[in-house]
Amino acid sequence: MNFLQEYFENNKSNAIHKWIHYFEIYDSHFNKYRDKDPVILEIGVYQGGSLKMWKEYFGNGARIYGIDINPQCKQFETDTIKVFIGSQEDKNFLTSVISQIPRPDIIIDDGGHTMNQQIITFKTLFEHIKNEGIYLCEDLHTSYWENYGGGLRNKNSFIEYSKNLIDSIHAWHSKSKYFKKDKYTDSVYSLHYYDSILVIEKRNITKPNAKITGDIIIPIDEFPLPVYKKSLFKRIKRRLLPK
Repeated sequence: MNFLQEYFENNKSNAIHKWIHYFEIYDSHFNKYRDKDPVILEIGVYQGGSLKMWKEYFGNGARIYGIDINPQCKQFETDTIKVFIGSQEDKNFLTSVISQIPRPDIIIDDGGHTMNQQIITFKTLFEHIKNEGIYLCEDLHTSYWENYGGGLRNKNSFIEYSKNLIDSIHAWHSKSKYFKKDKYTDSVYSLHYYDSILVIEKRNITKPNAKITGDIIIPIDEFPLPVYKKSLFKRIKRRLLPK
């Protein structure tokens, strides 16, 4: 049991509502930020318990920010935790918040969980995360609930929206004029899907390269390769082999 789950199980302070399997996921991706003074932004304050949990987990130097639509959540502010009141569906509000805080290392979307909320929040905030930061959206099971705007393979669900990012990170390899790289090709390093959680790692991405090292023992032309690979290896061969 990691620190976060121990904190949760022994919590006698403000209420925290989490699925138990989330704690292993959190610790797996967040552990490297502990005691490194990270900036954390969490959408969805609820009873204020998770804000306190993050403070304990990340250390005294962590700067914790929360967003909630309920004005009563303002009471959970402390000297080191600040809460903004507004709707995560409001792009102008989100832009205002991000202009008032340092660039986040981690953004956690545990807000209203509707499709519109999740998509707008990601599209508005992801670019503001620090390089090598993390965006985590949770409770993705609502993508399968019609009353949240979802439904199995509903094109308007966050799950279906996020599947486009899989294409984006592979756009370097596209030969189609209709499929080109976009801003996510340049900034999304990895996508980690779990039950009800998507973790997106951000990095400055450059075009991938392949090369061959070592001695070529079997002549490249003797391999039964598809046409596209044959042309690739012909180019490599011209660069590697003596004329």
